[in-house]
Amino acid sequence: MTDDEQQIRTLVTGWADAVHRGDLEAVLADHTEDIVMFDVPPPHEGIHGLAAYRASWPPFFEWQAQGASFEIESLDVTAGTDVAYAHALLRCGTPQELAERPTLRLRLTLGLRKVDGRWQVAHEHHSFPHD
Repeated sequence: MTDDEQQIRTLVTGWADAVHRGDLEAVLADHTEDIVMFDVPPPHEGIHGLAAYRASWPPFFEWQAQGASFEIESLDVTAGTDVAYAHALLRCGTPQELAERPTLRLRLTLGLRKVDGRWQVAHEHHSFPHD
């Protein structure tokens, strides 16, 4: 594993931990101002910009406060000189949801760019498989 890939792994696992804690400022760290996110809930055209990305998290944190988990199960990273991508599977659901569908995993794909020597998330995509 390269140093860049390790840095990205640390960034992604730190982000997931921040999501699980509901720490909005830590969730926003390491994201570009022009972030584009395609998420499970609407809007279906995606969320554009850091302000809109920030605004999307409080409803998720409210849902997660019911005892839901948000845990990385697998993570793969590929890094070039100034762009990289990562994909992961996460256990994401309430205990009841995960008991009813134990194999359900949230799919996460991230596109990153190196800005001033620091990796930042420029694109984020979350999805669940359609049954």
